[in-house]
Amino acid sequence: MKRVLFISSTGGHLKELLQLKKMFNKYDSYLITEKTSSTLNLKKEYGDKIGYLIYGSKDHMLVYPFKLLFNCFISLYYFIKFRPKYIITTGAHTAGPMCCIGKIFKSKIIYIETMANINEKTITGRLVYKFADLFIVQWESMLKLYPKAVYGGFIF
Repeated sequence: MKRVLFISSTGGHLKELLQLKKMFNKYDSYLITEKTSSTLNLKKEYGDKIGYLIYGSKDHMLVYPFKLLFNCFISLYYFIKFRPKYIITTGAHTAGPMCCIGKIFKSKIIYIETMANINEKTITGRLVYKFADLFIVQWESMLKLYPKAVYGGFIF
């Protein structure tokens, strides 16, 4: 069975990613998100198939770079632990390092740009678009910004 790692930031990105929950049982899958009070309950459902990163927000720019750097090392740990063949993500910043690590180690990267953006690229989308094996947008208007993307419609 193929190993698939699903990763996203907490909040709306995670809500979008969890819309793919039916896929989780089709593969040897793992879930990674940020550790917050709203995501701790996922441990009950996913047990040892979930990993947590440090919650970070660009609203706190003084500590954010340090949290992001630390999350890079945590992401490397999880990559080595889970060894995914595929990485599927809806973004955002917590997923960027994992996608980069995955690409270095030859995982296939599937990036789904958030439906929250209709006419503007996300920071993580800009980065991952350059090397994603499959880049999916949820709005047809986003194909103008990401010409090599695939229009997949809405996850919801």
